[in-house]
Amino acid sequence: MIEMERKFIVDKEEVANIIRNKEGKAIIQAYLTESTEISVRVRKKGDKGFLTIKGKSEGIRRVEFEYEIPAQDVEQMLAAMPLPRVEKTRYEVEYAGKCWEIDWFHGENEGLVLAEVELTHEAESIAIPPWVSKEVSNDARYFNQYLAFHPFKTWANR
Repeated sequence: MIEMERKFIVDKEEVANIIRNKEGKAIIQAYLTESTEISVRVRKKGDKGFLTIKGKSEGIRRVEFEYEIPAQDVEQMLAAMPLPRVEKTRYEVEYAGKCWEIDWFHGENEGLVLAEVELTHEAESIAIPPWVSKEVSNDARYFNQYLAFHPFKTWANR
């Protein structure tokens, strides 16, 4: 499968007001690789577990394979192995006919809030919400895999 998404930094105060009454899903994901060529992760999202393999990004697109696995397996991997991880709460917000996923990061990435939107094709035109401040789709520092190994709190120039 090909994943095409754009990623943005958002205005935290505006987004906090938008998600105030929404229920988010807790996500913990851990990475088995630090390569820029491939991303392999396990994720617990709510009460479900997933194994995801992503290829190298080419602009806003990359190959992605995701498989549901027992959530208990993910929990055991997280407990047994010192895997770099990302913790966040994901909220879904509809804007101009698109579902925007807002990730509010916790732990070592506290202070970072990002929004992603999936596209059906690379040239798809989308309406940008007023709470979006900067696009970071092609900035690898904002990829979850990078954040697992180089947490936002450690960045000198944020």
